[in-house]
Amino acid sequence: MIHSRVPVSDLREHVGRTVSVCGWVNTLRLQRHMQFVIVRDHTGMVQVAHKRGNRPLEAQLEALTPESAVKITGRVVDAAQVKLGGLEIVPEAVQVLNPAATPLPIDEHTGLEQRMDWRFLDVRRRPATQLLFAVQTTLEQGMREYAYAQGATEMHTPKLMGTASESGAEVFEVGYFSRSAYLAQSPQFYKQMAIAAGIDKVFEIGPVFRAEPSFTSRHATEFTGIDVELAWADGVEDVMAFEEQMLAHTIAKVAEAHGEAIAEHFGVEVTVPTTPFPRVTMADAQEILRKGGWDLAGVKEDLDPEGERSISAHIKEATGHEFVFITHYPVGIRPFYHMRAADDLSVTLSFDLLWKGLEVTTGAQREHRYDVLLKQAAEKGMSPEPMQDYLNAFRYGCPPHGGLGMGLGRVLMVLLGLDSIRQASFLFRGPNRLTP
Repeated sequence: MIHSRVPVSDLREHVGRTVSVCGWVNTLRLQRHMQFVIVRDHTGMVQVAHKRGNRPLEAQLEALTPESAVKITGRVVDAAQVKLGGLEIVPEAVQVLNPAATPLPIDEHTGLEQRMDWRFLDVRRRPATQLLFAVQTTLEQGMREYAYAQGATEMHTPKLMGTASESGAEVFEVGYFSRSAYLAQSPQFYKQMAIAAGIDKVFEIGPVFRAEPSFTSRHATEFTGIDVELAWADGVEDVMAFEEQMLAHTIAKVAEAHGEAIAEHFGVEVTVPTTPFPRVTMADAQEILRKGGWDLAGVKEDLDPEGERSISAHIKEATGHEFVFITHYPVGIRPFYHMRAADDLSVTLSFDLLWKGLEVTTGAQREHRYDVLLKQAAEKGMSPEPMQDYLNAFRYGCPPHGGLGMGLGRVLMVLLGLDSIRQASFLFRGPNRLTP
């Protein structure tokens, strides 16, 4: 008789019946009179309890090793004394689908870097990490839901580029037949081309590559970006309004689906933000920090990570809000395609979004006027020739527009209170990590 596979989380509905559970051996307790095996699948853990005597079954259980993939067929019985759901399985058949070698290369005391070498085992053995990917799925679903509801079109832009994007810095060069190509460090130019193509609102969730030799807890050389571009924008305020509404919708969805589990596994309460988010200009942010005793030495125009944390703490104390838009960044630290403020040409109509002190988004009103773009590129010392395909998009009636780029890993980091972006990706890529 074939018994269908039942997830551990559904066993309560099958008390008194014979079922099959497929999973991994979590722990073994092989006692004199009893053999206990804790089996774990993606939904939870269950105890398998066998009274010694059935020699073939006894020998099979005795030979098991931790993390072996097994199929256990047996009767589900009530067992109030068992902490794992008050149930256990009395086995009738044990099938080893794939034995695990021993000893295992990692355990609960292994450091993060070594765990990254064995990421598949690390994820499998940590329910919290499996929850992380469930949360990631809900995050992306929520963002897509909101974008679709606003009439946005999902695009898939090339990741191979013929010329280095933006400033030409921080790009990976790859061989492309008889010439060089570059991995896209942003879908920025392609999003703007889509706007010029008459697509009203554009978004993309896809890979981004940055050749930054950064070894911080928040940088990666490959990550998932959430990018949005909005046509006919009246100003940068339209972009910020889109983002705060999208985040409020998405975080509410995460709270509903995973709030209790996140509190249990990560000790973090998911707070659904109210809108609008606070907004502070860069000049005002620096003034607030100066008054608070922040040392501006060595920091010319931007906020360093300490400054970002400090201004976020100030806003949290003043408003109770975890988010803050820092706006009007100086021209010197923004790309040539950011529009400048008409009443102050030294600042751009741009923003960063900080969440609990970490920058998760950069956005701006884009400069859509061809002659102004040429002038601003020249001021940055950039030649128009390599960018001609991009610049051509602005010569034939490109509408006013603005957009944003958000890092999925950073959003997960803050949402779950993680120490490092390494924990927020399945297989991390950094300057020193290209495997597994």
